[in-house]
Amino acid sequence: MSTYYFLPTRNVFGEGAVNEAGALLGSLNVNRAMIVTDKFLAQSGMAASILEILSGSGIHSVVFDGAEPNPTDKNVEAGVAFFHDNQCDSIISLGGGSSHDCAKGIGLVASNGGRIHDYEGVDKATRDVVPLMAINTTAGTASEITRFCIITDTSRKVKMAIVDWRVTPKIAVNDPVLMRGMPASLTAATGMDAMTHAIEAYVSTAANVLTDSAALMAVKMIYQYLPKAVANGDYMWARDKMAYAQYLAGIAFNNASLGYVHAMAHQLGGYYNLPHGVCNAILLPYVEEFNLIGNLNRFRDLAEAMGEKVEGLSTGDAAAKAIQAIRTISRQVGIPANLKVLGVKPEDFEVMAENAMKDVCCLTNPRKATREQIIEIYRRAYEGE
Repeated sequence: MSTYYFLPTRNVFGEGAVNEAGALLGSLNVNRAMIVTDKFLAQSGMAASILEILSGSGIHSVVFDGAEPNPTDKNVEAGVAFFHDNQCDSIISLGGGSSHDCAKGIGLVASNGGRIHDYEGVDKATRDVVPLMAINTTAGTASEITRFCIITDTSRKVKMAIVDWRVTPKIAVNDPVLMRGMPASLTAATGMDAMTHAIEAYVSTAANVLTDSAALMAVKMIYQYLPKAVANGDYMWARDKMAYAQYLAGIAFNNASLGYVHAMAHQLGGYYNLPHGVCNAILLPYVEEFNLIGNLNRFRDLAEAMGEKVEGLSTGDAAAKAIQAIRTISRQVGIPANLKVLGVKPEDFEVMAENAMKDVCCLTNPRKATREQIIEIYRRAYEGE
């Protein structure tokens, strides 16, 4: 069986890296870029600074600020119209996962036609996407480097998982200076999203020697530096390390895929429009506790990566330490205690469980669950048991 490995063509890191955006995009031989971002970044002046950087390289650009948290099919539809109306030939996404996913969806439809719903699943596109460059402002989703695109179908209240190598940005920029303004709660949520990526990728049935090294280093770095970044958002060393850590987690899950945490979190986002990273963080210890028997040795490795002392313990006891460590860091960074406080309704568990089991992320989970077991995991996360 063949193993594929997906990465963007070019990746730029470090303080001030964003200043190279114009030269980088210009190297793709484009002239008119569409900047996809959200209203906050558009109003904060950050989008204007990107306009200026691009202008300095002779590239005209226009700002589309219609990327909402948990971007929807309607956001994509409006963006495609904006792209064509402004005769754009390239797309820059500025922000976190929502902006990046929205931009990917726009590029996919603008290049291939139809509706975004046509691309749900794996590798449904038939044409290359217009040149994409992703400028990251958060340390968590790694959407700036992956082939994953998550868009909410507003009619079904379901997050569509679109996985296509063609939506991987050509260039990814991770400048920790742009992450400096993230509030502590967003730093925590996006950081725990990255932790979830790394852990799910490491225990995935599609894990390999390349993804393993990236996943374990990501877990180690996030456990060490996320609390520091949450405690002091101006601590640039921690911001820089988190930028690298979330990127490594992205490398891991972009190639090994994910599991039930994401499959279940997608339903919470689709139904209630809840923050994706928070949903992942709350679900993570409950799903992985369920997964333990699927590969105890892997969870022992994760416990060790998170600083737990496992020498002399049985494999089972060492593996259980990983769940304890996940709960510890969640408490440290202020993740909500359970799904109940987010307004989730138990009467929705059944339909969310059914939809979760159809999510592509389920395919690589290390333990197979029944619908009833998924419902039980939702229930436990709801109660905070």
